[in-house]
Amino acid sequence: MDTLTDDTEGCYYNRTVKFFYEASGKNISDHWRRRDYTIVSLGMLVCFIVIFSNILVIAAIIKNRRFHFPIYYLLGNLALADLFAGVSYLNLMFHTGPWTIKLSKHQWFVRQALIDTSLTASVLNLLAVAVERHQTIFNMQLHSEMSTRRIFVVIVFIWLVAIIMGLVPTMGWHCLCDLYNCSTMAPMYSRRYLVFWALLNLLTFSIMVAIYTRIFIYVRRKSKQMAPHTSQIRHRETVLSLMKTVSLILGCFVLCWTPGLVVLLLDGLGCERCQVLRYEKYCLVLAECNSFFNPIIYSLRDKDMRTTFLEILRCGSRQDPKSSASAVHFSSLDQEKKALLEEEAPMSRR
Repeated sequence: MDTLTDDTEGCYYNRTVKFFYEASGKNISDHWRRRDYTIVSLGMLVCFIVIFSNILVIAAIIKNRRFHFPIYYLLGNLALADLFAGVSYLNLMFHTGPWTIKLSKHQWFVRQALIDTSLTASVLNLLAVAVERHQTIFNMQLHSEMSTRRIFVVIVFIWLVAIIMGLVPTMGWHCLCDLYNCSTMAPMYSRRYLVFWALLNLLTFSIMVAIYTRIFIYVRRKSKQMAPHTSQIRHRETVLSLMKTVSLILGCFVLCWTPGLVVLLLDGLGCERCQVLRYEKYCLVLAECNSFFNPIIYSLRDKDMRTTFLEILRCGSRQDPKSSASAVHFSSLDQEKKALLEEEAPMSRR
């Protein structure tokens, strides 16, 4: 339990959360205002939608064998990260506003670690998706030949790194012994940690954008070289469709999270004129909305995903034969061409 006595000289291990907020200049109201009720109510509503929609995405990927490929396993893990983000923000809604000053330091660090972990997991998932797309498309494949076991190892590694990154401040990179270096937005986080975390994520965003730019340039050049055969056209359209879906997810993520990371970076650099607290709430809401947008992108871009969503919501086990036919996937252009020739053979005999 927090007390008002110092453990050691220069450190404030036993001070309350309120002490650090007051020291950093971030005031907390001790009573509920109408604005607080509105923010918490809307935030909780969005969190429940995020949780439900991403459970739906995960269930669809498990249910439909069309999605049993490495790229969809990674997208499913991204949905799991979004689901975790929804739970993290829901926890934040129950520990925000006037409730914040009632938290112990341990509870405050847990609250922040959940959000940091969800963001890190999302970033690493998107990076893994970018690398997977780069590998498969440059090998003229629709899907990676990575084994399920290897994908599982990648997913476990992503979550281990995410958890470690979320626990870094708790394990020592805080400002409990360096009060003048405390962040304004996150009053027990070290400014140096915020700079490191924001720059690391912004650098990762830049790498992913560079990878996708290279992929699009390659696909565009390769498309012009392809002869207008049916199999090649089908392959190109399938690749481009999946690329557009993944790129929309990446673009949405970058747009939703970049403002918040920039504000964190400015706070970490000690920009007093930037008034970071004025933009904090808006950036938080925008970041939360990212986990809400991804299931919408899946629904708009993938017909089979929409169909599977409806089957799950209707609790039906029957599948449309047309949907089953469209569920056939080819790992390479040669496989697709072979299947197409087999389909056209009976027609040529007629």
